[in-house]
Amino acid sequence: MTKLRALAVAVALLVVAFPACADEQTSRHAITGLFSPDRETDLRTLVEKIPGLKLVSIDFDNAEAAFNYDPAQLFPGAKPEQVAELLDKMLKEASRATFGIKPLSTKPRDQLTLVEIPVVGLDCKACGLAAYEAIAKIDGVERATASFKDGLVTARIDPAKTNRAALEEALKKKNVKLVEGIDAAGASRQ
Repeated sequence: MTKLRALAVAVALLVVAFPACADEQTSRHAITGLFSPDRETDLRTLVEKIPGLKLVSIDFDNAEAAFNYDPAQLFPGAKPEQVAELLDKMLKEASRATFGIKPLSTKPRDQLTLVEIPVVGLDCKACGLAAYEAIAKIDGVERATASFKDGLVTARIDPAKTNRAALEEALKKKNVKLVEGIDAAGASRQ
């Protein structure tokens, strides 16, 4: 038996012995709701409760996660183009809409502008989530965080689509108090 044929037989035996693994795939998605480091634990705990879905890794800095699952088992009868939408729906339902997925950013990170907005009054996770949601939904916001510990809301934005003023206005509409006249580094803003 040639080495190639022996390898093919071994792979075929593995597929027969472990059919659940045969069609599993790992896919990477941008995660909505991953606005502070402690939310990583929340996401891990949530995914552990969803049969057939395994969290492989989390990249907090880019708000991305990799999942391993068999689409045919997790979403029977779904077409391949429906899988991401169904995974988003599953995460939203399981988390009471505090987590979801969206497409990965196509804009290179070096073409994004970092905006840091000092805030006061974010004294709990729910307040942080509200501040995060206020800006994360704005077109042009590629990544957002909200830290009640640091008193800071940050966003990586596409400057062709949005700006700091739009972020500040969205926060004010959600009654988030901004530290006026000071940027995140503590310097006065003109």
